[in-house]
Amino acid sequence: MTAEAPAGTAISEATVLRFAPHVRLTFDKRRDRWVVMAPERLFVPDEIAAEILRRCDGKTSVGGIVDALASEFDAPRGEIAADVVALAEGLCEQGVLMP
Repeated sequence: MTAEAPAGTAISEATVLRFAPHVRLTFDKRRDRWVVMAPERLFVPDEIAAEILRRCDGKTSVGGIVDALASEFDAPRGEIAADVVALAEGLCEQGVLMP
C-alpha cells in the first residue's frame, strides 16, 4: 500500500516527479495501452495522461515535461502546463506519484 500525499500537494515547474514505491507504468499488450499498476489498484490513463506519465522518470522536472510536450504536439505551453500540474497534483494526492 502506498502512502498518500497530503491534499493540496503543490507542484511547480521545478518539481521532479517519480512513481511512488510499488507503483509502475507499463504497457499492457492485451489491452494495447499504458496502465498504472499499484497494489490492489489498476489505472488506465487516457492517451494524454499516458504521455505525461511516461515522462515522470524521477529526473525530468515538470517544466521539462511541459516543454517536451509543447514541442512534440505544437500546443500552447500554458495549456499544457495547467494540464500537467493538475494531473500531477491529483495523482500525488492518490499516492501514485511523488515529488
